[in-house]
Amino acid sequence: MVGFFTVFLCSFLLLSSPFSNVLVVQAFTGTYGVNYGRIADNIPPPESVVTLLKAAKIKNIRIYDADHGVLRAFRGSGIEIIVGLGNEYLRDISVSQDRAIEWVKVNVEPFLPGTLIRGIAVGNEVLGGVDVELWEVLVPAVRNVYNALDRLRLSDRIEVSSPHSEAVFAITYPPSAGAFKESVLPYMRPLLHFFSQIGTPFYINAYPFLAYMSDPAHIDLNYALFLKNPGVYDAKTKLHYDNMFDAMVDASYAALEKVGFSNMEVIVSETGWASKGDENEAGADVKNAKTYNRNLRKRLLKKKGTPYRPKRPVKAYIFALFNENLKPGPTSERNFGLFKADGSISYDVGFTGLVPSSASSVLGSIKLLVRVVCGAVVLMLI
Repeated sequence: MVGFFTVFLCSFLLLSSPFSNVLVVQAFTGTYGVNYGRIADNIPPPESVVTLLKAAKIKNIRIYDADHGVLRAFRGSGIEIIVGLGNEYLRDISVSQDRAIEWVKVNVEPFLPGTLIRGIAVGNEVLGGVDVELWEVLVPAVRNVYNALDRLRLSDRIEVSSPHSEAVFAITYPPSAGAFKESVLPYMRPLLHFFSQIGTPFYINAYPFLAYMSDPAHIDLNYALFLKNPGVYDAKTKLHYDNMFDAMVDASYAALEKVGFSNMEVIVSETGWASKGDENEAGADVKNAKTYNRNLRKRLLKKKGTPYRPKRPVKAYIFALFNENLKPGPTSERNFGLFKADGSISYDVGFTGLVPSSASSVLGSIKLLVRVVCGAVVLMLI
């Protein structure tokens, strides 16, 4: 009953709030961005990351916190950032407007305008997750963060969002059948209503890699990798899909349409492919990672829409910038990086690394040669 009352109250407040003068914030320049995860002890410092991103002409990044060192390093870079407010803060933020204002004053306001903070992602993959208590506090937390920005006169510059996993959907195939889980809807509807009022897109973490890995016997790898394949025909819409990425995006549009938000934009907040995995992680190898990320980049740079939304260019943040050696879980979790820890490319998708990709192997060869020479000298002396 408490949960039901909370959702009912939030819905009432959202429906009764005037947002007629809201200026919609555009938090994404172009169509291509990258997630800058940092669960590692061997990746380059933020200052070097700025150099790397500029060389790659990447203008959009997402980080999963509001690390002050990162935000200082990006000052004057021209790179637009979405910062994260972690799930661990949601309960406190949801019950106190003052705490939301304090968080923004400490983690956002001091870095403006030099650092281009364009958005705050409130929580990550909350709805559909295992902690149902967080489901109940998500909307009030989102609302308090937005109101904090409004009080500080920043709501016209900084977008408030919350990315979701595929776990929020009951069905995604065929794309036109896309629908949210019934268990999620009491919390998703008020969130979407609020986002529609302030102009926030629907952010979804969409991984053809995970879909293929879960059912390699029935999913065509070429379909997942943007390679030539028979594709999928959606009988309801009479549309043909030649890749799973587009199908996932359109399944999101279909789900939104079913609950009354057909005009809401869908942005992919995470997508990528692991270059290494455990024995049971089908498809996780360098060849597939290179193919997926190279073809995805080409597809995004064309600024094209999907079969169901042809006039709305797809935007996506790639996961991730670096391999992260301290991430828990299966081997794949530590091997999504476009770049290795030393700043060299993991594989060629059209970017240049901080150091040549062959640098590590050359260094290894030099060390081996030194050992051989030194060993020979020692033998001669004996």
